[in-house]
Amino acid sequence: MKKFFVLMMLACLLLIGCEKKQPLVYNVNKSAELREYESEVEAESAFEEEKIRQSIAAEESRAAEEASAHPAAWSKRQNGKERTRVRGIYLTDATAGSDRMESIIGHIDETELNAVVIDIKNDEGRIAYRMNAETVQALGAERDTITDIQSLLQRLKAHGIYAIARIVSFRDPYLETVKPEWMYRLPDGSVFHDSAGMAWVDPYQRAYWDYISEIISACAADGFDEVQLDYVRFCTERGMQDVVFPEEETQGRSKTEIITEFVRHISDRAAEAGIFLSTDVFGTIIGSYVDSHAVGQDYALLSEAVDYMCPMIYPSHYGDGNFGIAHPDTEPYRTILFALGASRKALEAEPESGQRATVRPWLQGFTASYLSNYIRYGPEQLRAQIQAVYDSGYEEWLVWNASNNYDWDAFPREENG
Repeated sequence: MKKFFVLMMLACLLLIGCEKKQPLVYNVNKSAELREYESEVEAESAFEEEKIRQSIAAEESRAAEEASAHPAAWSKRQNGKERTRVRGIYLTDATAGSDRMESIIGHIDETELNAVVIDIKNDEGRIAYRMNAETVQALGAERDTITDIQSLLQRLKAHGIYAIARIVSFRDPYLETVKPEWMYRLPDGSVFHDSAGMAWVDPYQRAYWDYISEIISACAADGFDEVQLDYVRFCTERGMQDVVFPEEETQGRSKTEIITEFVRHISDRAAEAGIFLSTDVFGTIIGSYVDSHAVGQDYALLSEAVDYMCPMIYPSHYGDGNFGIAHPDTEPYRTILFALGASRKALEAEPESGQRATVRPWLQGFTASYLSNYIRYGPEQLRAQIQAVYDSGYEEWLVWNASNNYDWDAFPREENG
């Protein structure tokens, strides 16, 4: 209907234009009455033409407003590759680039484990190896901790080990030294720091999105099976109320909207590169509007944008009384069971969009001795968590230990499905 309207308006303009280009020609002197008549006809013609132009402009403006108010629905792109049922552990870039890897690979061969998550853009904002990425090189972000990434990835592949590149996203202390304009800023123009002295990247800075996209493309080209985004959120520490996000930068978009938009952007880039994408999320955002709004992570929306959701549901991260458990760290099975039950409820509460990520939780592989009420986490506690994953109807999991000291007895070979 809109096309018909526009075509009719253009046809009218064409007819009017033709009349104006071919006026009557008289070979006699024109009388005053004739000149007045011609003037009136010309004025009327111009008036009608302007009305048509204004009508077309109004229609185009209305159509643009409708498109802005109802943008085309975004949908997750698929890379067409076969998925792997992952059971993995976390490794720092320092470990991955050291002689320890030979022993670790040997242990993985003897267990049910089949995947590793390796720091590639680490917590300091440094890139672990000499990456073929122009911006990374220009910013001097490489640290060359892993001296031969190709050799490492070839060894992992030869042993059937799925390789995931961990990309720490919005916490990046290194970039403060080379791109301070990308960071959280205070009213006086200085860079905001969290309690650990770390600087954070402003999620509204789209140039940074391109930087992360470049890193992901390089990881795919080098042979990683998956990239995993961590710290895909806003900082929530004291002092954040003083951080300035100019209106011209935010354009009225909330924290949740910009984080979702960022993840969708990266998801498109990952699919184009032929690599899977996962994202870590706070376990506490599941079912909590307050926590979700504070960090900018909407569990259901992010689930539609990635291949794998990795909620960090370490029992030690839940306060006393959560899920009706006096001290969650002391009851690993029940805590994981309740946390994943909340995950399922949160996802099932949303209408099916055609895409929903596989849930692959992070489990606790460390003892939280800093808590007032804690227990030692050994093979028994880890197996309890893994069993809770299976009993919740999920099949994949990852284990976090910051120092990479794993008790291999927790991963018996016979559990390998």
